[in-house]
Amino acid sequence: MEDKNQKEKEPVETTEQALENRCPACRASISFNPTAGKWKCAYCGSEFTLEEMQKHSDNASTEEKSSKFKTKKDNYDGYVNYKCESCGAEIIADEQTAATFCVYCGNTAILKSKLSGEFSPDKVIPFKKEKQAAIDAFKGLSKGRPLMPKKFNDISNIEKIKGVYIPFWLYDLNVSGDIVMNGEIVETWTSGDTRYTKTDTFLVTRGGTMDFSNIPVDASTRFDNAIMNTIEPFDYSEMVPYNHAYLSGFYAEKYDETSEKTLKEATNRAHNTAKNLLRDDARMYSAKVITSDNLNIKEKSKAYAMLPVWMVNVKFNNKMHTFAMNGQTGEFIGNIPLDKGKTILYTIMIFAISLAIFIAISYFAFMGGGN
Repeated sequence: MEDKNQKEKEPVETTEQALENRCPACRASISFNPTAGKWKCAYCGSEFTLEEMQKHSDNASTEEKSSKFKTKKDNYDGYVNYKCESCGAEIIADEQTAATFCVYCGNTAILKSKLSGEFSPDKVIPFKKEKQAAIDAFKGLSKGRPLMPKKFNDISNIEKIKGVYIPFWLYDLNVSGDIVMNGEIVETWTSGDTRYTKTDTFLVTRGGTMDFSNIPVDASTRFDNAIMNTIEPFDYSEMVPYNHAYLSGFYAEKYDETSEKTLKEATNRAHNTAKNLLRDDARMYSAKVITSDNLNIKEKSKAYAMLPVWMVNVKFNNKMHTFAMNGQTGEFIGNIPLDKGKTILYTIMIFAISLAIFIAISYFAFMGGGN
């Protein structure tokens, strides 16, 4: 029995084809530069556009475009080991990783099997913000946050920071139908010393047809949906056809939630937004309560896209805190801990100030009444 279990846990050696992006001028590893919007070689200083990178890739031989990594897949822990073809170092990744790179020589390994066939992305939004922008955003967290622990945003607390292309499903949906609600019109007037209020209640119907484009849903279970939703919106006008060259120097994940599964979240978002828009259209009513809706949602199209996110893992007081920055717009979010001592002191100060104001108002009211 022990021999059987041991055999099941033995690594299985397979061959994995990995795409590489190299400098057309000197053949060194090359990365996409978000600020320049080009590929810049750190060794010879050359810069290239996508067209130039594509031309070089088209002219290169199959051996130059990619290399075959011998991998050892551990059935027990789900990790895969890759040997870097440039320096021989071992690269460790898991089954969801679609692109990684060697931390020693910087050679990018874009795993072809994770980005082809059903996993082949349709679109990508390239990074526009560099790593330093995420660091600066973290350092600036103390502004306007008096209850944040002292030195929490010290850069020495950053455990790991990496740029990741996260898989998203983007849906184009059509919503049509109507909603029914109770609406109120309140009228007030004064006659003599008496103030009157009249409330009329109406049965209100609003309907229409709406088209929603690029409703995003995080397609990876490894990333918190609440965080991914908060760093929206992305500017989809800057979305371009997918090209593996954009992944150079970044990590990437493949989806593990199908479009059929995530469609429900997209339809819920479209449904709620449509209801709110139809309700807000009844402007003349001061109170509006939806009693029923008859909204039909149809999927027009969908796309599989890679969207840029800087993930920042922070360790403070032996606890890990996750922050994320939209790699296109720079929106930076995360849960900031509160300093207990500062919170107690702040609460006491607010109570004391409120009490002082109340006493002062009461005193002047009493003195005024006495006169």
